[in-house]
Amino acid sequence: MEIQTEQSSVGIIGFGRFGPVLAKLLLPSHNVLVYDLVDISDRAMKLGVTPVDWDDVVKANTLFLAVPIRKFKEVVAKLVPRISPVTTVFDVCSVKVYPTTVMKEYFPPEVTTIASHPLFGPDSTQKGFKDLPMVMYPVSPRSERFNYWLNYFHSQGLRVLEMTPEEHDQLAARSQGITHFIGRVLAEFGIAPTPIDTEGCRDLQLVVEQTCHDSFELFHDLENYNPYTMEMVDAVLNAVEQVKLSILRRD
Repeated sequence: MEIQTEQSSVGIIGFGRFGPVLAKLLLPSHNVLVYDLVDISDRAMKLGVTPVDWDDVVKANTLFLAVPIRKFKEVVAKLVPRISPVTTVFDVCSVKVYPTTVMKEYFPPEVTTIASHPLFGPDSTQKGFKDLPMVMYPVSPRSERFNYWLNYFHSQGLRVLEMTPEEHDQLAARSQGITHFIGRVLAEFGIAPTPIDTEGCRDLQLVVEQTCHDSFELFHDLENYNPYTMEMVDAVLNAVEQVKLSILRRD
C-alpha cells in the first residue's frame, strides 16, 4: 500500500473562505493542488499553491473536499468514478454524521476515507495553528494513511481529537451550533454598541461579528445537517421561556 510522503500531492476541491487556511496547513510538506468552479488563480499563486482543473486535481494522492455541506454528496458522486483506489479522501465539514454516511455509501472500501472537522478558520489562524482543535475519525478501517495524517496534524501544532461522528455532532450542536444560533439571533435582534457598554455586552457583539462573517449558506448547512440541532434549539427556547417567567414572577 502506498503511504503518504513529503512528495505526495494533495488536492483541495473547493477554495472558498476555508480553502486557503487548509492550504497553509498542508504546504510545509506537500505539493498542494487546488480546484474551484470559479477563477482562483491569483489567490492560489499568492499562497504558493497550484491552481488546476478537475481532471488534474482528482489525480492527487490525497483529496480534501472543502465544499459546502449541501454540495458534498454531489461532489462525491462526481469524484467516485475518477479516483484511484489508493486515494485518501477527507471531508472537512462542520457536521460529521451526514458526510460520513455519504462516504460510506459512495466510496468503495479500497479508498481510505477520513472524516475531519478543523475547528478553526481565517480569523483564528492568523498567529498559526498551535493548540487549535481538530476532530478526526477513520470512516474506512483505520490504516497507516490515517496514522500518517494524524501525526502530520500533530506535528503542525494542532490538538487532534478522535471521536465518532455521532459524538461530534452532539457536542457541536451545543458548542459551535449554539454559538452560531445565538449570534444570528442577536443580529436579528439588532444588538449594537452603546456609550455604556459593559465588557459582557462587547463580548456579545463579538459573537455576532465572528458568526456573521460566515455566509447564511454555511449557517443554514451547519444547523440543518446536524441531527441534534433542533434538540439544542428547543432547549434554548425553553431556557428563554423559563428565564422570562422568572422575571415576571418578580420574587
